[in-house]
Amino acid sequence: MGHRLSKIYTRTGDDGTTGLGDGSRTPKDSLRVEAYGTVDELNSFVGLLRAELPAEHAAQTLLSRVQHELFDLGGELCIPGYSLIKEEGITRLENGIDALNEHLPPLKDFILPGGSKAASQAHVARTICRRAERRVQSLAQAETLSPLGLQYLNRLSDYLFVLARTLAREKGGTEVLWQRQ
Repeated sequence: MGHRLSKIYTRTGDDGTTGLGDGSRTPKDSLRVEAYGTVDELNSFVGLLRAELPAEHAAQTLLSRVQHELFDLGGELCIPGYSLIKEEGITRLENGIDALNEHLPPLKDFILPGGSKAASQAHVARTICRRAERRVQSLAQAETLSPLGLQYLNRLSDYLFVLARTLAREKGGTEVLWQRQ
């Protein structure tokens, strides 16, 4: 396979448009670009979270797979009519949630993002995931999309929440409970 990105700057976006995967051009602030741009931002934050965790941490394998699936989702959103997200990815996240949740006490209070650096990063990734979900929903109201992308993001935000709870409690740490004034 040859070099696909031999020249990084093309100047074709200087007019405020960007190229989609099907060769068409669209404004850089279009719903589609907002959606896949936010998915890309989420992927970057998942990478930051992974960099904070030890290489042997149990979450590394699933988070690595998540990064690949987020890249697939970005590709799906970049090419109108294209579909890459599969139900298996959603099921994988559900299994990950169930495995982590087994070891957590029932949630009786709201928790604040925090507890540890890694837990805080998981919360940031979760909030970006929710924003990505909102952006994809906005696009889905304007254009036909596979419903699996939204389902994947919804499940991923749940996984990141449960992971944040787990990370806050690792090594004897605790979650930060919200105290109503």
